[in-house]
Amino acid sequence: MTTAYIVEAVRTAGGRRGGRLAGVHPVDLLAKSLDAIVERSGIDPAAIDDVVTGCVSQAGEQAMQVGRMGVLASKLLPQSTPAVTIDRQCGSSQQAIQFAAQAVMSGTQDVVIASGVESMTRVPMGSNVTLHMKEGLYAKAAGLEEKFPGINFSQFMGAEMIVKKHGFTKDELDRFALSSHQKATAATKAGAFEREIVVVEVETAEGTQFHAIDEGIRFDATLEGIAGVKLISPDGALTAASASQICDGSSAVLVVSEAALKAHDLTPLARIHNLTVTAGDPVIMLEEPLFATDRALQRAGLSIDDIDLFEVNEAFASVPLAWLKHTGADPEKLNVNGGAIALGHPLGASGTKLMATLVHALRARGKKYGLQTMCEGGGVANVTIIEAL
Repeated sequence: MTTAYIVEAVRTAGGRRGGRLAGVHPVDLLAKSLDAIVERSGIDPAAIDDVVTGCVSQAGEQAMQVGRMGVLASKLLPQSTPAVTIDRQCGSSQQAIQFAAQAVMSGTQDVVIASGVESMTRVPMGSNVTLHMKEGLYAKAAGLEEKFPGINFSQFMGAEMIVKKHGFTKDELDRFALSSHQKATAATKAGAFEREIVVVEVETAEGTQFHAIDEGIRFDATLEGIAGVKLISPDGALTAASASQICDGSSAVLVVSEAALKAHDLTPLARIHNLTVTAGDPVIMLEEPLFATDRALQRAGLSIDDIDLFEVNEAFASVPLAWLKHTGADPEKLNVNGGAIALGHPLGASGTKLMATLVHALRARGKKYGLQTMCEGGGVANVTIIEAL
């Protein structure tokens, strides 16, 4: 079977809701990452076989097959470049990586861009559901109600269920959130993100500026400040401070075959070592990365201690804390440059965003194996293991 390589991985800096990226149409935001992939890799744009784009709220400005629209808005990709848009909830663009890798490994295609985009300012989370509800059209079918009577599938509820199941305290959640901001602050000041970030030109009240720093980081975060944030649920433990930030952003990863490396004189950053996706309880839903990691390591013939760095999406602090407790992984290897609590979680863009961070963090530290996993709506989880080169 053909090996799949990552040649380039980029992301925009996160934009807060209503913040610096609020004036950028998501199609144009996606095009920025697609163009950066072409520019930085030096690949002939005509050689790209496909673009696979993750996006969760495919409505409004993210409708009309946003992946294809991003290709058409690109300054470098020809209109002959195919594209497809997929939705695996928060893992959409991680699944885009896995689809791209599977296409390469099967020999079907040689050069594929996996990408993701989400403007949570311009297309609010869940608006593809709520706007239909106003017309009396509901997502929960009769068959689902029969199997899950009275259950409102809620990620907030699932996150709180994890808190209770694993016995976490609010203080533990708050301290994890503080750590995310502290690590993101240190990474930003050290220039750790410069290699992965695509600078976006934005118009502000002060004129044209360049967006290159993640807008959600609280550089002055304190435990007292985080602890004082109002609870999401009166009888819960999570707050907005211990949950991922609403975020605007795009990201992309270039996946190629060994033949393409030679044909286009490309230098690989990493080799894709394992692709895993599993599904479990759709009610607690966000716990599935624990079990998906077990399966991925078993299939890869690796132990948790063989992995040098982990990216576990910080949808809520309870998710990576439960993952650490279950796997026994070294917490010093987890989200070393901060996570979504500080950097933001642009839904469909987060999979390729985390991969950009993981690839470059491994190489910057001279490490070998990296593992990335995401909790996803419906009780699904992706795991991708890479080997830095």
